[in-house]
Amino acid sequence: MSKVTDLVKRLFIGRALRSTQLHEQLLPKRIALPVFASDALSSVAYAPQEILVILSLAGVSFYHFSPWVAVAVVVVMLTVVASYRQNVHAYPSGGGDYEVTTVNLGPNAGLTVASALMVDYVLTVAVSVANGVDYVGATIPYVAQHKPLVAILIVIVLTLVNLRGIRESGAAFAIPTYAFMFAVLGLIMWGGFRVFVLGDELRAPTAGYEIVAEQSDLTSFAAAFLILRAFSSGCAALTGVEAISNGVPAFRKPKSKNAANTLLMMGLVSVTMFVGIISLGLASGVKVADPAVAFRDVLIDGRPAGPGYYQQPIISQVADAVFGNGSLPFFVISAVTALILFLAANTAFNGFPVLGSILAQDRYLPRQLHTRGDRLAFSNGIVILAAGACLLLWGFEADVSRLLNLYILGVFVSFTLSQIGMVRHWSRRLRTETDPKVRHQMYRSRTINFFGGVMTGLVLLVVLFTKFTHGAWIVCVAMPVLFLMMKGIHRHYENVSRELAVDDSAVDESILPARNHAIVLVSKIHKPTLRALAYARATRPSKLEAITVGVEGAEARELQEEWERRGIPVPLKTLDSPYREITRPILEYVKSLRRRSPRDVVSVYIPEYVVGHWWEHILHNQSALRLKTRLIFQPGVMVISVPWQLHSSDRLKGRPEPLAPGASRRPRQEAARDEDVKA
Repeated sequence: MSKVTDLVKRLFIGRALRSTQLHEQLLPKRIALPVFASDALSSVAYAPQEILVILSLAGVSFYHFSPWVAVAVVVVMLTVVASYRQNVHAYPSGGGDYEVTTVNLGPNAGLTVASALMVDYVLTVAVSVANGVDYVGATIPYVAQHKPLVAILIVIVLTLVNLRGIRESGAAFAIPTYAFMFAVLGLIMWGGFRVFVLGDELRAPTAGYEIVAEQSDLTSFAAAFLILRAFSSGCAALTGVEAISNGVPAFRKPKSKNAANTLLMMGLVSVTMFVGIISLGLASGVKVADPAVAFRDVLIDGRPAGPGYYQQPIISQVADAVFGNGSLPFFVISAVTALILFLAANTAFNGFPVLGSILAQDRYLPRQLHTRGDRLAFSNGIVILAAGACLLLWGFEADVSRLLNLYILGVFVSFTLSQIGMVRHWSRRLRTETDPKVRHQMYRSRTINFFGGVMTGLVLLVVLFTKFTHGAWIVCVAMPVLFLMMKGIHRHYENVSRELAVDDSAVDESILPARNHAIVLVSKIHKPTLRALAYARATRPSKLEAITVGVEGAEARELQEEWERRGIPVPLKTLDSPYREITRPILEYVKSLRRRSPRDVVSVYIPEYVVGHWWEHILHNQSALRLKTRLIFQPGVMVISVPWQLHSSDRLKGRPEPLAPGASRRPRQEAARDEDVKA
């Protein structure tokens, strides 16, 4: 079975990599772009559509506000890209927003950003995969009918690919990402050529449809609120920008320069695609409504579309208008769009585990998240991210519109606090810098980050104000819960370290026992008992005795007689148990020894069977397990298991030793710290 398990693991994840091969996993810019930018690039598949969906609540007449909303989104996007280029140069260690905020604003602000990013990464996977399923469902009805199940299966596939390592997953995702970029840019250029040069009229499949306004005769305040809500939905195009600042260590040298160039390239391409898609959508007459009520609010020839109506995503409609339905370019664009949306989740699969590792190193998350797996990826973080995304997809039925209401709040919390932190960073540096040229660069960087902080802060307020009752409140609850959980974990680790710390000025006399009182537990005279007695004698304790519990008087007398007949040179003491208990009499006897001599150490030797089948564990060692569970909580009591290997255990002799997650891959300094604790 162990060979079969190893074969399956190697088949899906690959051969284990040595720690010395970590440099081979570093990414050139051509691979880093699809690895870290797929989320931001793919957002053009749903961000323009979400703007139109929100505006459609007031009717198609409100579509004329969409260009202004798009311009506002582009301004914020370019500002954030410029701001994060400063982050990449100032903090290249990979801590990203968390490191920037912690260093400049304090640990609590850093944990706030960390909790926001963790929520955002999980939602990135859920939203991207759910939207990809929508595109596939446009051509395959089965997928549309089973969206949650299909979405979860895709997350599992992405998890397996990422468990194979950063470089291998990046190479696998590079071709689809570039195919999406070239396909969408080609769509925009050909569509623009047809409109502005050839003078053709583009017509989307929904151009002749009507949309019933859910909110008519809006007051000025209500109209402004709706426009701001459309703007906040369009800001989903900014998600994923921070991923590059978190992934700087994965770049080849010079890391900061390569990361900054990749960030700039991603920003320019994203803006071009975002503006092009929404422009062609408006030019071709695309009509989209809230998917939950589209069957009712969308009118086809004056009649409601009906329950069977499936609303095509905006890129599919634009491709239909530009290339024609059923054409090869139409199918190519639909296919690569669905694929890039699935792969956009890869941004989170690279960001979340790195953030988890840094938080674990700072003792805010379990230390298992700090270790790398067989393929030098942070396997535990990848699995946790996948599990969280699957729960969201199942709970929200893979509905993109519902998930988007939760989505961008966490993003802009991290954006805003990070930019405020960068302003303080440059201000602190300016106090000590004297070179005029360097000071000029710092003033420029501080101005960029200040403007970025103001812009993202305003967007954060808009998002919170417009989306709170539509689901954003869930994020407002989840973030404090994560914050308090990380504080609790950190407090636990700090308390443990403080409790285990050794005072150099004095020797703790509690670790220098006056005597060692050894006890060997005996149920009957057999080979395991004799081995435990021999081992206990070899340790040369101050006093050694054997203990048995007299549940049945006749059996206890027979054991005592056999003990004397064999001439075993260790005294045997029988403990009475009128209520036929085994654990309590031994526990009380050990406590009495400790009360009589508090400076003595009591060593309890327990014979145990080593078995080879899972079902044999149920039949053996249950009393020993209960005893150990109770004894380890007694101060001054050492519990020693003395194993006796049964023949069934022979089958496992060549099997590798089971280890705790990450134990064999723990960093040297952490392993050394653990050895000190053990000592």
